Amino acid sequence: MNHFIKHLLILTLAVFTTANVFSFNEDSISFYRQEIKSTKNSTVKAKSIFLLAQQFDNLNKADSAFFYYTKALKLNKDLNSDSETASCNRAIFTLLVAQNQLNIDPISYLDAYYNYVKSTDDQQQLLQVKLDYASYYFNPKEHKKAKTYYLDALTDAKSLQDSFTMAKINTNLGLLHSGFFSQDSAKVYYKRAISLYKQEHSDQLFSTYINYANAFEKEKNFVEAIKHLEQAKKFKLTKHEKMYHKILYGKLSNCYEQLEDYKSALNYYDKYINIKDSLNIEAQNVEISKVKEQFDNEKLRADNLESEAKRIQNRNLLFGSLGVILFGSITFFLIQKNTRKKQRLAEQEKQLESQKLATTLKEQELTAIDAMIEGQEKERQRIANDLHDDLGGLMATVKLHFNALKDKSTPELFDKTNSLIDEAYQKVRTVAHAKSSGVIAKQGLLKAVQHMADKISVANKIQIDVLDHGLDQRLENSLELTLFRVIQELVTNVLKHANASEVTIHLTNHEDSINIMVEDNGKGFNPSQITKSNTGMGINSIDKRIEHLDGKLTIESEINQGTTVIVDIPI
Repeated sequence: MNHFIKHLLILTLAVFTTANVFSFNEDSISFYRQEIKSTKNSTVKAKSIFLLAQQFDNLNKADSAFFYYTKALKLNKDLNSDSETASCNRAIFTLLVAQNQLNIDPISYLDAYYNYVKSTDDQQQLLQVKLDYASYYFNPKEHKKAKTYYLDALTDAKSLQDSFTMAKINTNLGLLHSGFFSQDSAKVYYKRAISLYKQEHSDQLFSTYINYANAFEKEKNFVEAIKHLEQAKKFKLTKHEKMYHKILYGKLSNCYEQLEDYKSALNYYDKYINIKDSLNIEAQNVEISKVKEQFDNEKLRADNLESEAKRIQNRNLLFGSLGVILFGSITFFLIQKNTRKKQRLAEQEKQLESQKLATTLKEQELTAIDAMIEGQEKERQRIANDLHDDLGGLMATVKLHFNALKDKSTPELFDKTNSLIDEAYQKVRTVAHAKSSGVIAKQGLLKAVQHMADKISVANKIQIDVLDHGLDQRLENSLELTLFRVIQELVTNVLKHANASEVTIHLTNHEDSINIMVEDNGKGFNPSQITKSNTGMGINSIDKRIEHLDGKLTIESEINQGTTVIVDIPI
């Protein structure tokens, strides 16, 4: 069995045992993270990342789920895996729809999934996607779009001869018209739905007749409403029977009351109350049992007064003994509790002193870091100006004088030397552009990163893409400057060490945090060999900046598999 098949079997087993073994907890997350780290096969890695995203999704950790779904989406796109890419788009759409106050519109992901389904010509899937669109637009502002998609889906269901789906769509159209159009048109759709359902669809027929009756009730046509509620009574429900009949009898009672038929209204109100009470029948049975027990005890006391007196005497003795024991236990507990409280207060005082000392040291360290960053910024600007104005101008002058000697020198030597001077000059310009591309006050972080990426891409013949997710507003200026320097240092590491041809910079605003992810397709390395003291890759400088912002730095890399650096900064 080769390595690729082995990994696929492990993943398949994990999918079928997740509910029983992992139960969507930290163990399953650790499992998939280890799988992502250990496998060298890109297909298996993409699948593991997707499954990891599902774990976070099931734990309601939407931000982590979105991050890994997006990562799986990108990797599957690179692998040209259309079906897996479509699954990622569907998962992201479902995730974003559940987030009420998110600025990201999920419809683009559903659009991408829809385009894939169209290409497969799977009519059943296409029908379901249209129903997804209809549900998405089922709101007061866009209900007309919802109707368009329902009607389109209805046409597909007719061509597939799927009468059950046709019936459900007609029911939904009835609800849509009842809420946003007219009750007359809603009744037309309810009637069509009833004609399409089969007798075994008793639950659906029951609810459709209830909705049908609602349409008449809204028009104050209580006679017709009662007729349709009576029709609903004929169907035997397969689940939640008492709950649905409580709704039915409540509506019948209200309609008869509006018609001033108070006898019928009272009759159905009694049924409503009886079912409502029977839903709590277990509690009633407990109370009945208590009453019966009390009755039996009274009978027993009446039959044998002497035995009852002895029982009471023994009981009193027992209660007295228990009272003494209880009093002693409470006294001991209070003494012990008071002692522990004093110990905790003493420990808390020690902790407060330690925290004050740590806070003082932290403030001193942060002050030093601020001074270091400010000094670095001034030094970078000075070096950039010197390189560009002094050394750059000097190199240009040397080349100009050198050209005058071309006729007097050996052409081969001249060409070689001229090439070296060109290369040196270009490197000087590259360093000057890279080091001076700071966060311009009027442009902000995103513009500065894009400007830096463009300059470095041209000078170093490397493709650098900058992708932003929700970063449409400016951050605090010092925060933008620090984040820019972190990104600049990470890109410099790629240029110096990775031998990469492509770099992608992701900037994501999660409202309460900023996420930066820098990915490259370079030669990679073993992250365990990189330490804070390894100054060659600037880890100490980067880590200090991130620690200053109470952030977190994560490095993921494998030999010949590229490198991903993730930075999370709370706002």
